[in-house]
Amino acid sequence: MGQPNNAFEAVRIGVVSISDRASTGVYEDKGLPALQDWLGRAVRNPVTWVPRLIADERELIARTLRELVDEEGCHLVLTTGGTGPALRDVTPEATLDVADKEMPGFGEQMRQISLRFVPTAILSRQTAVIRKQALILNLPGQPKSIAETLEGLRDEEGKSIVPGIFAAVPYCIDLIGGPYIETNAAVCEAFRPKSARRPIPA
Repeated sequence: MGQPNNAFEAVRIGVVSISDRASTGVYEDKGLPALQDWLGRAVRNPVTWVPRLIADERELIARTLRELVDEEGCHLVLTTGGTGPALRDVTPEATLDVADKEMPGFGEQMRQISLRFVPTAILSRQTAVIRKQALILNLPGQPKSIAETLEGLRDEEGKSIVPGIFAAVPYCIDLIGGPYIETNAAVCEAFRPKSARRPIPA
């Protein structure tokens, strides 16, 4: 499903799992595989992955995000973990430290999706920002929640009930000068105004 098409522009995606215990080997990290699995099915462009597994340290997180955008040239960066109210949860603060613009709608929609399952979704502090020509998104820590917030929710017949946040990501990246991202509509259909759509390469 969703094999990369070399007729599409190449995309560099940074994926960052933020966990004290996983980064020190106490348990296996599940964040990076979950991010790459879902994005690998959803994105039709050839992707270069730039993964990082780091501890919950504000300056380390901010430094990693700067590196992925400024040095590695990532067009999109997704983080998982560290977005709750616990003392060690500092991912949103570190993300805002590197921001040129804040994009609060992404976090609002993630909480709307999660509230369908648990009332504690209001404790989540995910946010999104733009740095230069890259979009940085904070995602939840659980693999199931990662997929739900990216893809959205569907009814038993497969019709969308609540749109996932990734539907808006390709057009956002268009607007900040990044590559034109095509998605696999069976996983997540990107939304663009008609004037912004390009013909699909053969």
